[in-house]
Amino acid sequence: MLSIFPKLSKQFPFPPLLPYSQRAPTPGRRRLLLQHRRFLPLLMADPSHSSPTAAAAGDSLLAPATSDAPEAALPAAAPDLDAEFGFQRPELGKEKLAGTVGFHQRHVFLCYKSPAEWPSHVEATDSDRLPRILAAAIKARKSNLKKSTKLTICEGEDGTESSLGDVLIFPDMIRYRGLTHFDVDNFVEEVLVKDVEWLPGSPEAIKGSYVFVCAHGSRDKRCGVCGPALITRFKEEIEGQGLDGQVAVSACSHVGGHKYAGNVIIFSSDAKGEVTGHWYGYVAPDDVPVLLHKHIGQGEIVDHLWRGQLGMTEEQQKKALELKHMTNGVTGEESSAKEANGTNGAACNPAPAGGCCQGNGGGFTCCQSDQPEEKQDKSVPAEENHKSSTTETDKESGKKGHMKICQMPNWFETWERKDTYATLAVVTAAATVFVAFRIYKNAN
Repeated sequence: MLSIFPKLSKQFPFPPLLPYSQRAPTPGRRRLLLQHRRFLPLLMADPSHSSPTAAAAGDSLLAPATSDAPEAALPAAAPDLDAEFGFQRPELGKEKLAGTVGFHQRHVFLCYKSPAEWPSHVEATDSDRLPRILAAAIKARKSNLKKSTKLTICEGEDGTESSLGDVLIFPDMIRYRGLTHFDVDNFVEEVLVKDVEWLPGSPEAIKGSYVFVCAHGSRDKRCGVCGPALITRFKEEIEGQGLDGQVAVSACSHVGGHKYAGNVIIFSSDAKGEVTGHWYGYVAPDDVPVLLHKHIGQGEIVDHLWRGQLGMTEEQQKKALELKHMTNGVTGEESSAKEANGTNGAACNPAPAGGCCQGNGGGFTCCQSDQPEEKQDKSVPAEENHKSSTTETDKESGKKGHMKICQMPNWFETWERKDTYATLAVVTAAATVFVAFRIYKNAN
């Protein structure tokens, strides 16, 4: 500038400001800065909208470093995130959860970066090429897919078990390594359309249980607050219970239903040994031990947190939970109360598959048959085999402290309505015959 306008510096009342690193801290220059301080509001009327570098430089020159700086008071003014967006928010637990999962038969997870790097719509951002192209390819071939497929982003980082570009497919329990945007079309065609192996990357069979927690904070603050806390608790419980290598937990992107945060998806084997995916909502850190023990350990769903299941429509999800409650002879509210109270070992929640487990802090309360497996009658339903619990077992459980054997339902608690109608019909018919016979006898 000075080489083009050599007289410019003489016309200005003060020399142009130079970068701080190029100035010598001389007394004369300090006097010039103080003299021209009144011009700075014109240059930086709103420091919050100026560049951070310029604002920092100006503050370092004009404001002495003191303990009363405004930055020191900012943390105290931060809102209570847990009360507004976390586990203490007023809306938590206000809506019914069953039937809130959209129908899909296959769930694909793309391992890609960390939640802090995910934009609001990571599958539709130009800068994130791989998830954008994969989402577009699945959408374009939707009518040709053999199974209805849902795509979600999960945490992925090179050097970890789930590296950048890895693809996890459930309930197939398959991992493909190192997908790039060049391979997307071929991958979708071979794996998702033709349902065959993708030759460039041999599939790896994955075992154990997988837990995904929505922590997509840039999409919704509720998931951004609840998700990390749940992941921390899951990792603590997994390590404390010695489940490393058996249960994996990872952050994931938007799964639908942010208002139900914390949202958790669990893929594990059910009571029949089949892998399926279950969605849970309104999950709090204190629910983590129950999910690990009851769902993953026992293959039973936790009713009051259950949103739905992979492969079911919304209506099927609602009917499935209603049928379970009818089978157990309890209402939805009673089931919720039993599972909630089960965390302190005060209640037992019988399940159709037999047995029940609830957390009580450090230990768990389990209801199981004390008959050896080889002595149980395979032709009799599981509930009948569990009726062999005796009073002596109850006494022994009191000595153990952390175990409690609960009495299973009596025969009339499992008596079906159609059996009642049939019995009433037989009794009514017998009474009618008896009365008719008496009338006939008296008439003669």
